[in-house]
This record gives sequence, C-alpha cells and structure tokens, in this order.
Amino acid sequence: MNKNTQAFSWGAGIGTLGGLIGLGGAEFRLPVLAGVFRFRMLDAIVINLMISLVTVVFSLIFRVGLGGLETLSPYWYVVLNLLAGSLLGSWIGVHYATRVEERVLVGVVVAMLVFLSVVLMSHQWLFQAGGIGLPLPVTMVLGFAAGLLIGVFSSLLGVAGGELLIPTILLLYGLDIKVAGSLSLAISIPTILMGLSRYRAKRCLEEVRSHRSFIGAMALGSVLGALVGALLLPYVPGTALHLLLGIILLISAWKLAQKARPSKPSEPPEGTTHG
Repeated sequence: MNKNTQAFSWGAGIGTLGGLIGLGGAEFRLPVLAGVFRFRMLDAIVINLMISLVTVVFSLIFRVGLGGLETLSPYWYVVLNLLAGSLLGSWIGVHYATRVEERVLVGVVVAMLVFLSVVLMSHQWLFQAGGIGLPLPVTMVLGFAAGLLIGVFSSLLGVAGGELLIPTILLLYGLDIKVAGSLSLAISIPTILMGLSRYRAKRCLEEVRSHRSFIGAMALGSVLGALVGALLLPYVPGTALHLLLGIILLISAWKLAQKARPSKPSEPPEGTTHG
C-alpha cells in the first residue's frame, strides 16, 4: 500500500470517527501524522490545519446546504463574539508554534490532547448542562476569553475546535445543540484561515508543499469519512462512543509523548574507563 493510499485510508477512518460524534476528527489525525507518518510536529500541525479546512467547509455544506447559511443569521452576535477571541488566539498560537523547539512543541501538543480527551469523556455532562444564564456583558467577556483559548488550540493542533466550540456555545449562550454545531463550523472556517495565513507568512506552508498529493488523499478520505460518520450518527450510542474516543485520544497522546522523549545515552560496558 503506497503512502497516498494509506493517507486516504487513515483519513477515511478518522473522518468517520469524527462524523460519529459530530466533529471533524482532527484531534485524532494529528497523532497519526506525527506518529505514523513521522512528520515533524510543526509540519504535522500545518498539514492537519489544511485538511481541517477542507473537512469543515464540506461539513458545513452537508449540514446547512449551499443556501442555508441565512438560518444562522439570528445568531451573528455569537459568531462575532467568539471570532473576536479565536482570531487573536489563532495568531498567538502560530506565533508560539514557530518560535519554540520541537521537543517543547510536542509537549504542549500532548498536554492539549490530554485536555481534549477529558472534554470528550465529559461530553454527556457538558451537553446536558444547558445555558448558565449569565448577564450579557459577562457572557460577552467570557465568550471572548473562550474564543481566545479555542483559537490557540486550533493553530497549535491544526484542529477546527468544534470539541470546544460546541460546549462553549451551549453553556454560554444556551442554544440548541444542532444550532451550536452549525455555528461552530461557521466560526472554525475564519479561525483556520487565520492560522493558515499566519503559517504562510512564516513560510511554513512551503515546508509541506512537496506533500500535496498526500494531503489531497487524506483530505478526500476525511471528507468521505465525515459524511459516512454523519449518516451513521443516529444509529450509534453517543455517550459510550465519546468515552471510548476520549480514552483512545489519551492513549494516542501518551504514545506521542513516549516517542518524543529523548533517548538515554547508552552506558559504557562494565569495567571500561574513560581516559
């Protein structure tokens, strides 16, 4: 099996898993890019962000249709509030990612993946908690802060951020989960574009240009997988699946941390001396 075929297969499998929980699956794709395909972490993040953009655009089309964006217009204030933070957060994330050593970046990514695994496993509580009913000024401040955090996650992991956006929209604004899912996609697209534009300015896109066919194959697999997962969504028990995927993500983060750990220098044979 050649590399592009493997990329398509992995993309389809991850896209299906993501579709089953209403997400793009990028948080699972990053450990595969870094661990299975051995991309340098910064390159893996950029590739993941590019594939996430394609997946999110098609997910939004699948969800609301080409002419259905007007159904989201009553909630423009939610989009603007979260975007104000997420665009800045995306800028900050890229600024950090392109300035730290590979080992430090891997450590930050592992910590973020562990956090996302906890969010996935807490899915049932988060999605049933309902809106917390805060005054509008407080909601706006918290929305900006949440958007800032989500933007950092997006640019440092190469993800759309739906796993954080949807609970945020449910808790802060008290909206229906279907509306929250569509709004999260609408917010993710500009956030991802900000991240990609910053990585392009840092000349990071040039580093992955030679992998165009690989990226295209994985993106195609991810889109098809997301569609299959969305079609299967009504037939799969959501709570158990979120728990299982949270555990898988936790294991993936642990394996990524193990691979990034520097190897110990070998000890000299017993009885030898240095001189």
